[in-house]
Amino acid sequence: MTIHIGAAPGDIAPVVLMPGDPLRAKWIADTFLDDARCYNEVRGMLGFTGTWRGQRVSVQGSGMGQPSLAIYVNELFRDYGVESIIRVGSCGGVTEKVAVRDVILASGACTDSSMNTHRFGGYDYAPVADFGLLSRAYAAASALPDTTTHVGLIMSSDSFYSPRPELMEPMVQHGVLAIEMEGSALYTLAAAYDRKALVVCTVSDHIVTGEETTSAEREQTFGAMIEIALTAALDD
Repeated sequence: MTIHIGAAPGDIAPVVLMPGDPLRAKWIADTFLDDARCYNEVRGMLGFTGTWRGQRVSVQGSGMGQPSLAIYVNELFRDYGVESIIRVGSCGGVTEKVAVRDVILASGACTDSSMNTHRFGGYDYAPVADFGLLSRAYAAASALPDTTTHVGLIMSSDSFYSPRPELMEPMVQHGVLAIEMEGSALYTLAAAYDRKALVVCTVSDHIVTGEETTSAEREQTFGAMIEIALTAALDD
């Protein structure tokens, strides 16, 4: 067991899906996995292991924001031997190129967080997805009917309520499709541990159009991105 994960050795599969919301982790386990068993309840951050099409997979909540996600990612990679983590979460659309309920596969993650600034001594590091996971995710998404998928950059922000929203304008002009709060840290830590990571997000609200989904919809729907993530991770 670690400080934040109460799992015994062998309880967690080599592949982990990681939503921010622990209740979404439960919904994923109940909806997609067979024989799912809860291995973690520490601080209410639920984690489950089951099987999908006969292959073991775990689902672990991360909480909101890069500092919270980093705690769980460090422990999963360092202490439990996890090989791949796919974030499955919501994001806000920042360009009319994307619409609510579209799926975004993040090829890279920009950030306003100081976590990488401290790690790299002021240099700008470019955190990117594992290409194998990304390419399989795109193939899986292309096979799903009625699912619009985009591949491109996201912005991982430390502020949900930004005091300076105008700073997103140059990001959008340089290709950023959506904003969320975790992806950059995940990609950076995967590189540090020489592991694999991918961010798959569903657009839950749109900063430009004002359209949004409900909290219940964000918790218990968005099944297309789960199918994409599972296929990318386990159909290797």
